[in-house]
Amino acid sequence: MAFNNEKYLREQTDAIVERVSLFEGKLYLEFGGKLMYDLHAARVLPGYDPNVKISLLRELRDRAEIILCIYAGDIEKRKLRGDFGITYDVDALKLIDQLRQQELKVSGVVITRFEEQPAAVTFSNRLERRGVNVYHHYYTKGYPTDIDLIVSEEGYGRNDYVDTSKPLVVVTGPGPGSGKLATCLSQLYHDHHNGIRSGYAKFETFPIWNLPLEHPVNAAYEAATADLGDVNQVDPFHLEVYGEVAINYNRDVEAFPLLRRILRRIMGEEVPYASPTDMGVNRAGFGITDDEVVAEAAKQEMVRRYFRYRCEYVMGLAETSTVEKAQLLLSKYELTPEYRQVVTPARDVSERATTDGEQEVCCGAAMMLPDGAIVTGKSSSLMHASAAVVINAIKALAGIPHKIHLLTPQTIESIRSLKSSMGLRRTALNLDEALIALGISATTSPATRQALEELSSLRGCEAHLTHMPPQGDETGFRNLGVNLTTDPVFASEELHPG
Repeated sequence: MAFNNEKYLREQTDAIVERVSLFEGKLYLEFGGKLMYDLHAARVLPGYDPNVKISLLRELRDRAEIILCIYAGDIEKRKLRGDFGITYDVDALKLIDQLRQQELKVSGVVITRFEEQPAAVTFSNRLERRGVNVYHHYYTKGYPTDIDLIVSEEGYGRNDYVDTSKPLVVVTGPGPGSGKLATCLSQLYHDHHNGIRSGYAKFETFPIWNLPLEHPVNAAYEAATADLGDVNQVDPFHLEVYGEVAINYNRDVEAFPLLRRILRRIMGEEVPYASPTDMGVNRAGFGITDDEVVAEAAKQEMVRRYFRYRCEYVMGLAETSTVEKAQLLLSKYELTPEYRQVVTPARDVSERATTDGEQEVCCGAAMMLPDGAIVTGKSSSLMHASAAVVINAIKALAGIPHKIHLLTPQTIESIRSLKSSMGLRRTALNLDEALIALGISATTSPATRQALEELSSLRGCEAHLTHMPPQGDETGFRNLGVNLTTDPVFASEELHPG
């Protein structure tokens, strides 16, 4: 592992406690990135606990509470969270449940830029009828130029105020653009009108301010936000005041002068921050223990993002500019799609099967096991390539000879017959179906039971498919924790394959 999670947790907790002490009333801490299951950070910083932020909040739970923000437009558009394939509103519901399970107080949900969007109204009603406090914030009049209007009863004053009682208020949301900063500023406005001297800070993991500008870890952040157009840069305010190089990104740097003016107007005093880096609370760089390993992990992430954007483009979900940004990053770091080691073996399997006439179109799959060995699989009339490669992987890990079948032909045929009787034209088993069948077969087959014990070993493994997977395959890989990429190729020419 290349990241010391315990050291990071200790230093980050201490830094937050120190920042809270700067303000007599309370601190609104904007949490950038994902509060739970920060899989990007776990991929580029091997050893990083994707739920370390929850561990940190549990340490501080006696003095902390949480406000959850979600942009009304994201609810209306049913925007998806890519890591899990669920909409932002569903992610918000799951997050509330998970925080409650961790005994963390959720003060309420703020629906930002609320304009009576029908889906947002439905979501609001759903929460309120389940006992969750819901607040509405509106488009900030005059933003970003008219400070007098922004910091007034017609600006932040129009927003609902969230009552909080603890000295640390974490403001988070499912993804970028959720309105976290505006919520913090709105709360500050109301607090100072009520005589509460509260303050603001930002918890951001990436870019890592004390790594070089061109470090692959910071470049991987640019790749992850290519759709937002984020660009890393040296913080000019920090350099001017302290003579030190610190890395930030364009949106924070561009917004800082305006943000400082708004804070000064709200607080009625000089803001204790000379730069956007000053506002941040980020000790992630101090947790890195092996720079070479994290640099390599970050390069792999850049390639993954490239594949993801290319697939999203052909599905109509991404713009050309996003794909071009990812491609430029690969070129800058002298990377190619084939730098990802599972790509070429998957393509070779597909090409051989198609060339040999086994299938008109064959999907190939490859997976790298924890010891670096690569196993492959291909699509057939019996099962998808995704199912084949996972079965081959767990057989290899369990030391089971290739000739031994984990699923009997009778089991496979029974499932295929069932699918056919339901009117499904494609009856080959997808990964989800194969995993269920393996679970059933394990009750009577010692070999299958032994192989299934190795499924947990696949978490964090790398895999590649030559064709974009249907939902049953994609969900299966996601549940297994496999890092999947695919070529931007549809498995069929049909616009809606059934």
